[in-house]
Amino acid sequence: MKPLIRTLGLTCAAALAAGCASAGGGPGTGTGGGAGAGEVTSPSIIWPIKTREHVDLWLHGFALLQEDTTFVPFFRRGYGTDLTVLKNRANVVTQLDANRDRLRARIAINPQLINAQFVPLSFSSWDELNAAVDLFVRANGEPRAASSQEQANAIAFLAAYFQTGADRDWLRLFVQSLNDESSKFYHSYWLQQQRERSNVLDLVDTLWQRTYRPRMQGFLNNTQQSQGTILLSLPLDGEGRSLTSTNRANIVTVAFPNRPNDAVEAIYVIAHEAVGGIANTAVTDNITPEQRRTGVGERYQSAAAVRGGALLIQRVAPDILDGYMRYYLAAVNRPIGTNVQTSFNSTFSLPDTIRDALVRQLDVVLGGI
Repeated sequence: MKPLIRTLGLTCAAALAAGCASAGGGPGTGTGGGAGAGEVTSPSIIWPIKTREHVDLWLHGFALLQEDTTFVPFFRRGYGTDLTVLKNRANVVTQLDANRDRLRARIAINPQLINAQFVPLSFSSWDELNAAVDLFVRANGEPRAASSQEQANAIAFLAAYFQTGADRDWLRLFVQSLNDESSKFYHSYWLQQQRERSNVLDLVDTLWQRTYRPRMQGFLNNTQQSQGTILLSLPLDGEGRSLTSTNRANIVTVAFPNRPNDAVEAIYVIAHEAVGGIANTAVTDNITPEQRRTGVGERYQSAAAVRGGALLIQRVAPDILDGYMRYYLAAVNRPIGTNVQTSFNSTFSLPDTIRDALVRQLDVVLGGI
């Protein structure tokens, strides 16, 4: 299965919000797009730390359906098993469980459906997302069936991910299953986790806003990431989700640490995501067409993002470099060995041409600070 694209460009979030808002109910109504426990909401804060229930619900569904075989895992190791155990203990069976085999079968036929993990980042709540999907399915994926330009934009957005009738059927069944999953289990689970991790969110926010964002802000400014929102997500691991916008309303979704002592892990993944653009450029400029076709370039992109994050941290926050390297070695289940840097460089090895291009690009960006 091919890995998910790491970073996606966003062009129509505003149109989606305007054209697909719904006053109807649904899972997490009133909380799905609102503030999580301890969430920072002041509009004057640059790159605030937030949580979003609808994003976690959507990713939770993918975590329970797909085989996570990528080098750096999408989802927290053991997440699917852990959540299934919790549901079994509560004697809960949902439509997501009942439809799992059918949903998995379609992913096996069309692995590109995995790229739809990015979809919820373009919506501010589950109501908006649910309404957009309903509109899309009723229109059979045809923008010309819309009654407004905003609706046409929403349909076209989803059509880029779900291109065939079979894909639209999959989406309809997936959202129907998530609605039931939320009402019977996930909504209460998510709220409980927000309460239990509220102090972790506060610690991540403090570390980010007081220490590491100021150190990274110059890099962010010079890579057109001057502002945006960071979402802490329960299912994610070391491979985050980034959405870049033409108006710089960027969204970066990263792992939500489980314990206060692990709060800095969110900073590691933020750095990893921040360098995604230059890492992709370093790889695509230095691989052959054959390497692109065979998927070698995708493995290099994963390693380049991890190495690029380390290079950024080494320049702006060397005090957490050792922890960063240990975190990503653990993420890919590799031993630290006698020397963490040697193990790290060996595990995330790159051809010299790509490594050198990555260093040069980072020097150019940081040279402008």
